[in-house]
Amino acid sequence: MYDAKGCSEILMTSFSEKITRIYDQKFPLKPLCLDDCIEITIVTDGSGIHRIMDEVTDCETGDMYILKSGIPHEYFAKNEAEGLTVHTLRFVVNDFFEGTRANESSDDFCFGVFKNNPDVSYAMLTSHTMNLIENMFSAISQELQKKDSEWREAIKNYLSLLFIIASRYINVADIVKLENTKERMIVSNVMREVSERYGDVDMTLESLATSHYISQSHLSRLFKRETGKYFQDYVKEVRINRACELLCETNLSNSQIAEQCGLKDIPSFYRVFKAVVGQTPYQYRMLNQIKYITEKGEKTMIIREIAENLQNGKAKVVKELVQKAIDEGESVSRILNDGLLAGMGVIGEKFKANEIYVPEVLIAARALNMGMEVLKPLMVDDGFEAKGKVCIGTVQGDLHDIGKNLVKLMMEGKGLEVVDLGVDVAPEKFINAVIEQNCSIICCSSLLTTTMNAMEAVVKAAEAAGIRDKVKIMVGGAPVSEEFCRKIGADCYTSDAASAADAAAEFCSNLG
Repeated sequence: MYDAKGCSEILMTSFSEKITRIYDQKFPLKPLCLDDCIEITIVTDGSGIHRIMDEVTDCETGDMYILKSGIPHEYFAKNEAEGLTVHTLRFVVNDFFEGTRANESSDDFCFGVFKNNPDVSYAMLTSHTMNLIENMFSAISQELQKKDSEWREAIKNYLSLLFIIASRYINVADIVKLENTKERMIVSNVMREVSERYGDVDMTLESLATSHYISQSHLSRLFKRETGKYFQDYVKEVRINRACELLCETNLSNSQIAEQCGLKDIPSFYRVFKAVVGQTPYQYRMLNQIKYITEKGEKTMIIREIAENLQNGKAKVVKELVQKAIDEGESVSRILNDGLLAGMGVIGEKFKANEIYVPEVLIAARALNMGMEVLKPLMVDDGFEAKGKVCIGTVQGDLHDIGKNLVKLMMEGKGLEVVDLGVDVAPEKFINAVIEQNCSIICCSSLLTTTMNAMEAVVKAAEAAGIRDKVKIMVGGAPVSEEFCRKIGADCYTSDAASAADAAAEFCSNLG
């Protein structure tokens, strides 16, 4: 995929997607997330199915589609063994074109490729023409990577030539039954308005129907018929897609993201996000943030290398890369959050999914600690503050510490400051740690069934000290269960170390 986004900072990643999904009746929609964006896709190998909105057609090598923003579409392979390879380019029109060619209401918009259809144009390319356009894709990618003199002008020229060639091959008769009807135009406009107003909590089916001078029920039927989706489900997907982008691309808090995406409150944001994505917002951010390239250049590559080498347990390399990143002017917070903690976050998720085991976690933790040795002296000067503070210990009467130590590592990997009280910890010691060191979470561990009641004693001690409403109490260990957690009045039980770290991070995030 070639993604051209904004003149001030254009991002480009070379990508050839081989699609192996088999065609069935359940189609995931993919609305474009960029405003005023044009997407060009070319089938470069194989044959399959191309769905645009709720219309389906066969596609094969040489087929090219040009779509406006907000038009959901998806490719599917007919045969899993053969697959289907598609090359894609996206760009923001106003960043490269001007005048009538940047004006959507003009027949000359994008060199007239949408003159006969308001949303989608189709061309069947010859092998020679497809090679020409593929070469332009590659040339655009090279310009973005090298950024030599006049590189923006060069990209503009390549795009102009690409559209001129494409316009000669546009064949309206073969386009996927997308007739230029008033009803389709209404649905297209509504979808575009959703992509522009996803952050508006007052945007409803009723308000959009009123603005288009039709009834709410009529618009609902039109939308379902043309897109295959209910309006509310479509809006939810657009908002969650945007939330995913913000989680990867920014350091905004969950409440800020919920507000920007038109979701009314944090609980509904968490509930909807997990229902759609299958992960909490925090889990998604940790797994995906290091994959997002926020800028090109050596600095970003160093940050990514720190995260990747930490996951591979290369402690010496991580230490050297952290020092190199500091020497080259990277901020302490970026090295920590996008490098060390992001890498350890991936380790935690893999451990929770049983993709790796305790030895791999310990090796990665050693690499984390080596990087932190270099970073810690600078963290005070940089004004760094931990994301939260936890006191942890094995409860009174129990001397086992392996599980407790693993939870500690995972929590530190989430950017939390952990006060380790050790083993055989009396309830009073937990309470004193909270008061004296301003901890917001108590984490109690137990391996022996005979010591489980000590956890209830910690809860009661917190109540007696008048701090129960100010601290979260987490419990865990082999004999502990969710039912036991509720019975003693604790706040949270988790079955593994990675989940405990996730829960603690969520608690601290909500406090912030």
